[in-house]
Amino acid sequence: MPLMQSYLFRQLRGPTLQATAALTGVAILAEALSAIGGLLSQRQSPLVFAKVVLLAMPQLMVLVLPIALLIAGLVAMNRLHRDNELIICFSGGMSRWDVVAPALRLATLMAGASLVVTLWGQPLSYRALRDTIETARADGLTSMIRPGQFTHPAPGMTVYAQSVDDDGGIRNLFIDRRLESGRDTTITAREGRLKKRGGAAMLVLRHGANQELSPTGVLNFLAFDEYILDLRPFVAARPGFTYKLSDRYLHELFFPDMSQAWEQANVKAMLAEGHSRLAVPLYNFTFILFAVAAVLGGSFDRMGYGHRMAAAAAAALFIRTLGFAAQAASATNPALNSLQYGVPILGAILCLGLLVGTGVGGPRATTAQPAVAA
Repeated sequence: MPLMQSYLFRQLRGPTLQATAALTGVAILAEALSAIGGLLSQRQSPLVFAKVVLLAMPQLMVLVLPIALLIAGLVAMNRLHRDNELIICFSGGMSRWDVVAPALRLATLMAGASLVVTLWGQPLSYRALRDTIETARADGLTSMIRPGQFTHPAPGMTVYAQSVDDDGGIRNLFIDRRLESGRDTTITAREGRLKKRGGAAMLVLRHGANQELSPTGVLNFLAFDEYILDLRPFVAARPGFTYKLSDRYLHELFFPDMSQAWEQANVKAMLAEGHSRLAVPLYNFTFILFAVAAVLGGSFDRMGYGHRMAAAAAAALFIRTLGFAAQAASATNPALNSLQYGVPILGAILCLGLLVGTGVGGPRATTAQPAVAA
């Protein structure tokens, strides 16, 4: 019996890995398309782009794994039925639960992997992702100049450049600044180049002029051949950032720091996120049971189980949508957090009910009764 269960486990494992790889590829493509616009506008390197995409994958993987199990379970169980291998298993003395056990073992492994990702992998990678994005935004060398656009890299500062050459040269640059004294100063230059000196961001301007209006209304005009504008005050002027719910570890969600204003205002949402992290792995069991119940949760059908497989997929989608709705409702009413566990458990119970309702043996084929001679 263990040998047959090992065979069934391998038949489920292969499609699961294939479905996970395919869905992960789709998720990477979707994440890349959403990130490429912002990173290209900041002229980030391909290495930063790849880092951003990869760091966003843990949370997507948690959503992908139950779907991969559902697809793999439907494909594998349908193939086993089509090749009459399930009939052979039941004829050899295996019970219905002996056939279901390998699927539940696979779901246990996937649920364990999901739990590790949600508790440690996701916050670790998302914090690194947030730091990477904020560093790119705060880098004056990449976000300050956008050809043909007026940008505001810091409060009280407006920058415009007609074009940027392939080698980094800037043409026809305009910079308007409001000084701490309240006076406005305007710098124009025919050429410019962003550089770093000693780790500090500098803008080297050539062949331009600096115009400043004095408090008495006198316009001061200064032409220059070269002028170096220190960008450090403007980079430092950017406000800090707060880690989002997805960036926080479980203990931070359940035990927020009430001395922080943001955490005081988001206690309910943090609690809902924490319960969601613990409830999401349960969908691995629910979805694999939907796949198994589509084949084993009813009477034997020689024509196949296409209609039941479609119904199982629709039911799984409905259950997952209810899970998202329960999480959203829990963010405003903590008493509803129990629903985040109840939704996947209810789906699993319904599938188990179908399996129990059809008995513990294998699918029964209807046999013809011999004719009685008159």
